[in-house]
Amino acid sequence: MDNWIPFSDVQYRLVWGRFYKDFNFKPSVHSSDWPSFHLPIPFVTFDITEYTDEDIDDLEEKCVTNLRAVTGSDEFIYALDWHHECYLYNPHLENGNTSGRIGFYPDGDYSFYLNKDFKWGYLGHPWEQSISIFGEELIHQFERNKPTIFGKTVRSNRGSI
Repeated sequence: MDNWIPFSDVQYRLVWGRFYKDFNFKPSVHSSDWPSFHLPIPFVTFDITEYTDEDIDDLEEKCVTNLRAVTGSDEFIYALDWHHECYLYNPHLENGNTSGRIGFYPDGDYSFYLNKDFKWGYLGHPWEQSISIFGEELIHQFERNKPTIFGKTVRSNRGSI
């Protein structure tokens, strides 16, 4: 079974519509408009402006590990790439289709990984160069297995991890 299943047109509209509404998403390249979305509590946002290639590799590896820890082996989550194809993604099926893969580093576009109920998520902001994590379960997992790219805390309602 593929671990990257493209959204249908209906899924795309429904999931993005919910995201725009629930997160008051207002995409912007202007710093005065950032963070561009409202995060559910609890959350923490990290600066990712300084990194090496090794840090990106570490980020990819730890994100997959952390998502595996908070999902069931047959569970798919949303993988959203703003204005591009989006997917149902299962981090446990690492040998599946990788042709449409959305990276964990927000390289030029917003990239989001969300539980289907939106109870936790991983949100990459390309212009602020930040990654936000919300939901106690996912934050706790990233506390235990923190990527080296996570610099200073930009925003948080619970202190730094």
